[in-house]
Amino acid sequence: MRTLELAGSQVPVLGQGSWRMGEEAGQRRAEVAALRQGIELGLRLIDTAEMYGEGGAEKVVGEAIAGLRDQVFLVSKVYPHNASRTGAIAACEGSLRRLQAEVIDLYLLHWRGQYPLEETVEAFERLREQGKIKRWGVSNFDLDDLQELAEPACATNQVLYNPEARGIEFDLLPWQQRQAMPLMAYCPLGQAGRLLRNPALLEVAARHGVTPAQVALAWVLRQPGVIAIPKAVNPTHLHLNAAAASLQLSAEDLALIDTAYAVPRRKQALEMV
Repeated sequence: MRTLELAGSQVPVLGQGSWRMGEEAGQRRAEVAALRQGIELGLRLIDTAEMYGEGGAEKVVGEAIAGLRDQVFLVSKVYPHNASRTGAIAACEGSLRRLQAEVIDLYLLHWRGQYPLEETVEAFERLREQGKIKRWGVSNFDLDDLQELAEPACATNQVLYNPEARGIEFDLLPWQQRQAMPLMAYCPLGQAGRLLRNPALLEVAARHGVTPAQVALAWVLRQPGVIAIPKAVNPTHLHLNAAAASLQLSAEDLALIDTAYAVPRRKQALEMV
């Protein structure tokens, strides 16, 4: 699988998300098994957050990576209301306990909140010096937020990106590409399933003999410097996701998708879920 450099490591352009994991005890075994299968398939980047299941997802991830920690690039996120000078330290330590890990490879501010960015960065740098995280970044930051941050140590920005939500192509994504700052795309398959029923994606999928979800992932990954982190628990979906990393869409395919979801021609508010 193609890789790119993120926070000083080579990581696959396709990882695994964990949003909504850890919310139902009856799903835990399947969720753990899915993450472990994904690692076997090369989806070695796993994204989680203290918000997901109020720590439940981190516990699932911790169980899944037991004995496999050296194979995994681990990403977690801090709540904005915990992102103070001392709060971020405590939050990270809580995440480490739930993950049963000694270090988080990349620790993100989940979205911008009440604390000054300088204060959060100070806490992140303390965590890095203490060896509890290797690098840090942000999530749900628009271009003006990143420019205000003006911090070369910021390793990534994780945002919503799929054909339905492509406003970042106007300014945010090109800026990050010029800065060589990888962008992590969450919800690359959309949410409610509407995206995967779109006639344009269905037609492109039929041309290639693949699924609309694979087309959506290939569409996101067509952009240089972008990592997609879809969540999957179904074993078949995991295999299809992994295969999507090698799917190449033609100019005709992309033009058809553009007719369904227009290229942004002006600045748009950053979309979040």
